[in-house]
Amino acid sequence: MTTVRTDFSRRYSPAAFWRGRLGRRRTRRLLETHLLVLLVCAAVASTALFFSYRQTQRGAAALAAREAPAVQGLAATRLAALRADQEAHDLVRTHLVDVAGSGETYRSQLSAADQGLSRIADRTDQDLGTVNGLLATYGNSLNLGTSMYRDQPLMREQKLDEADRLLNRAKVGLAPRLDELQQAQLRHAEAAATEGWWQRAGWWLAELALAALALTLLSALFVLRDRCGRDWNPYLLAAFVLTVLLAVFPLMTTSATEHRLDGALGDLRRITEVSRRTGPGPAAAQQSVAQRSEEVRQELSDGGWTDRMYRGTVVGGLLVVVLPALGLGLRLDSDYWRRR
Repeated sequence: MTTVRTDFSRRYSPAAFWRGRLGRRRTRRLLETHLLVLLVCAAVASTALFFSYRQTQRGAAALAAREAPAVQGLAATRLAALRADQEAHDLVRTHLVDVAGSGETYRSQLSAADQGLSRIADRTDQDLGTVNGLLATYGNSLNLGTSMYRDQPLMREQKLDEADRLLNRAKVGLAPRLDELQQAQLRHAEAAATEGWWQRAGWWLAELALAALALTLLSALFVLRDRCGRDWNPYLLAAFVLTVLLAVFPLMTTSATEHRLDGALGDLRRITEVSRRTGPGPAAAQQSVAQRSEEVRQELSDGGWTDRMYRGTVVGGLLVVVLPALGLGLRLDSDYWRRR
């Protein structure tokens, strides 16, 4: 009974199945075919893995260096302009406008808005010339409405109304234009952080090629032991382990990066939403935006390990091409090619 079971297991084992599939093909042709398939699969997998991972890294870098700071800067500029208007009107309403040093708050807000636009200019390809001009005109109207015409309340009121129109006029005012720039910049941030279908196709191609590479490596190891009576080839074993690592760790790293970018995008959307509210408390909105911006910076600054994983992926991609070539190439050269 034991003999029957042993014969049955040998006849229908995976090794017997694969031995039957290989048939009566010559060992040299089998090894050369395996070498060719290994090189093709390794080249395709390494190339697809390199470009897909590189695209993820570039998206994260662009979001951290350009898109996120631009969205945050536009939100801060809009809120600073709104708060400057509120502070100026509060001074007039409370009759403190003529008190020495009473206008420092709204002037500092105007200065913050101007500095914010200057910093944004290097981080966006949008035209900020009109917005800069509007901000300068708006600031001049506020200054005239608070610093001059002390004995002419009607002129003071006219200048403040002029500043209101420059700030809030539909479509062409400073606040609507900044809002439009924010929406456009947020779309740029989403495009930079979102994985496109070309990138997803690259990941699928890389994973399929790595799976084919792993199976071909196992087949080559089986042929060497079954046909050639050799021990486990260390080059092919190392290539197999490396193939498994390349199939798992870059994908896990990319998934973690995408999750981190999604969190940053969510915070950027909330920053944009808070800055668009026309409520009575721009100071509270500024505090909320500053807190959210710090969270975004922390989320996007945790990507140092992504660069290390990218370098490891590049080195692993090169090794996964070289190791199979060495493993089978040396065996073929030793057993067959030198005998010609």
